[in-house]
Parts: sequence; C-alpha cells; structure tokens
Amino acid sequence: MNAKEKIEELMKTSKDGTITSAQVTEAGLHRSVLQKLVSSGEVYRFGRGLYVQSSTWEDDFHLLQRRYGRGIYSHDTALYLLGYSDRTPAKYTMTFPKGYNAPSLKDANLIVKRIVPENYEFGETEIESPSGNPIRVYDLERTLCDVLRGKGSDVQIVGEAMKRYAASKDKNMHKLMQYADLLRVKPKVLRYLEVLL
Repeated sequence: MNAKEKIEELMKTSKDGTITSAQVTEAGLHRSVLQKLVSSGEVYRFGRGLYVQSSTWEDDFHLLQRRYGRGIYSHDTALYLLGYSDRTPAKYTMTFPKGYNAPSLKDANLIVKRIVPENYEFGETEIESPSGNPIRVYDLERTLCDVLRGKGSDVQIVGEAMKRYAASKDKNMHKLMQYADLLRVKPKVLRYLEVLL
C-alpha cells in the first residue's frame, strides 16, 4: 500500500471527516502528506494537528471539542444543545479545569470558563451535536446551576430555561439540589423554584 492509498484508507475510515497528524504518523507516513492534501484542497487545517476533509459537512461543536479535548460545553451553549434555549449562542462556552491552558484558546472564538478540578467532571454527559456527532456537555441540572452562579448569562434565557425545567416531566429535583449545594447556588435555585412550582 503506497502513501496515497494509506491516506485514502484513513480518510474513508474517519466517521467525522477528520484526520489528525498523529494518525498519519501512526500509519508510518510523513506529516508532509498533510500539507500536500491542504495544497490540493482535499483537506483544510482546523487547528494544530487536526485536519478536516473539504467534502464533509463542518460540525463546529464536534470540531472544537476535538481541538480542545478537555473542554466541556456549558452555560448558554449547553442550554441550547440540551433544547432549553432557542437562542443560538454567538460564541460557544466551554468549561476547562483550572490550570489547563492551551495557547490557542486565546485565539478561539470561545467563552472560556475555568473551574476547580474537583468540580470539573460531575454532571458531564455525552449527547449528539445538531449534526449527529458525539460531544460532551454538562447535564441540565449542572448547567442550570452554572448559569445561576455565573455572571454574563442573559436573565431572559435563564428564566425561560428554569420555566421549562419546572414544567418538565424529566426534572430531577434531588440532583438539582445536590448540584446547587456543591456549587453554592442553593438560595438562587430555591428562589426560582418558589416562584415556578
């Protein structure tokens, strides 16, 4: 199998239309083949070491998470992805553990939130992006606590999400109160629920 055939095989087996420089190296190829693919227009560079086939539908949510593997969609972005906000975020919000610092984060069109490592993973869940690719997002209860404790979330979006949650059959009040306790927003959560329930 020559270099072109190996690359074609890698691209065929990619479910999401991406190829990484690590995959190319693993296949025993020199990374310069990626530059040739970029020059020919077959792929484009999305970020450091991550290339996307030009023929695939671009899924921003999935690609950003591939680029920043430690990022979890949160706040207004998570509300949108979970179907509790109709407003498409102008900038996506991702939460990272404190201490994580990818240099390219400053250039990304993201709202970056940081959290102490012990509170980073709880409430994390995997859903499908609007394009059908797997992405990591905080669950609804965690997201509601995050938007209530943070600054910068639109009051209308938060109010509407809390209304939808209170009316939902799938609400988990026990989990919401547990998270509210851990994230120190129990009084705020209770104030909203007193009005809505």
